[in-house]
Amino acid sequence: MSFKPANHIQDLQYFGEFGGVNPSISDASTYTFLSAKTMFDTFEGNADGCYLYSRHTSPSNLYLGEALAAMEGTETANVTASGMGAITAVLMQICNAGNHVISSRTIYGGTYAFLKNFTPKFNIGTSFVDITKPKLVEAAITKNTKVIFCESVSNPLLEIADLKALSAIAKRHNIKLVVDNTFSPLSISPVKLGADVVIHSLTKFINGASDTVGGVVCGTQEFIDDLRNVNDGASMLLGATMDSLRAASVLKNLRTLHIRMQQHSKNALYLAKKFESDGLKTVYPGLESHPSHELFKSQMNEEYGFGGMLTIDVGSIDLANDLMEMMQENNLGYLAVSLGFYKTLFSAPGTSTSSEIPEEEQIQMGLTNGLIRFSIGLDADIERTYNKMRDCMIALGILKNKPVTTNI
Repeated sequence: MSFKPANHIQDLQYFGEFGGVNPSISDASTYTFLSAKTMFDTFEGNADGCYLYSRHTSPSNLYLGEALAAMEGTETANVTASGMGAITAVLMQICNAGNHVISSRTIYGGTYAFLKNFTPKFNIGTSFVDITKPKLVEAAITKNTKVIFCESVSNPLLEIADLKALSAIAKRHNIKLVVDNTFSPLSISPVKLGADVVIHSLTKFINGASDTVGGVVCGTQEFIDDLRNVNDGASMLLGATMDSLRAASVLKNLRTLHIRMQQHSKNALYLAKKFESDGLKTVYPGLESHPSHELFKSQMNEEYGFGGMLTIDVGSIDLANDLMEMMQENNLGYLAVSLGFYKTLFSAPGTSTSSEIPEEEQIQMGLTNGLIRFSIGLDADIERTYNKMRDCMIALGILKNKPVTTNI
């Protein structure tokens, strides 16, 4: 039987303190104890079910973590104040001074900057490789390598990681495979493909309202306990804690994720096919022209589609900026970073979300300055959206004026 992540979320049942259909929010930073011994035991991690201080955890955060662990098929999860709070804590927990990380060369700019510029302060080195070529990944392993880090679907080039192959490599060398699954929640279940740790920026599709910043680490009970340890846990000591009110808000939105992802994917596939038919250089995993189309199909949970992210290349940064400004003026979305909103969001990643990557490295990985990254929204009439986008492209000379076809 195939993995059904939305079912696992739906099967969780929570009641509020007074019987509410939503769990009560733990609006407290600290918790009282009836005995001093219980407080001591809690500090030592020996009093299961007792709460100490909300930087450690809270009931609201545990509810959300349990739901996200159910979605990813892990034993448990720890929520954080941001996606970067999750990524940095995981890498700092696994690695010590002198250790080595292998990372995909195409990753979110903040993750790249952390690995390229920040971790060397602690004598942690990183090799950036083409993650689509497992042989290159294995060749980069040294005796000090502790982590293979990748994104299921890379930001912003939408490269697809072969998680089964990477997992086999990681297990052969006794290292951890850590996967950022932000671009493909529900569509891909990395743990079922062999990942050890799964990370999300909850800010994006999972929350879906562009009103909250958050992150999560999904993994084994042992690893999450290590992250929360009061003596040497990276999540506990670095302090990237999610607020209980925000955790409760994300949990409510998580319950509609399956519906939203289906619509994001449906709309993105429609636009990708249209753009490609128009002759635009279009990248989307759902297109047969995508070099990893079949790989994605072999890894996906089919009912959630190929995701809501696509890119087009219009040839220059000036044209990209003009098009994005015109689309915003015509209410087709927002010229904004991030993703997963109900409205379409678009940006030129070379000068925004990937600007931390030096220009020469952007060129090597194929990130051109005319690339536009789209997070496709939940439009009810996607044909209307396409026609209006096409009109903008015609006005700017990106497309020639030709009869509109409504059937693909």
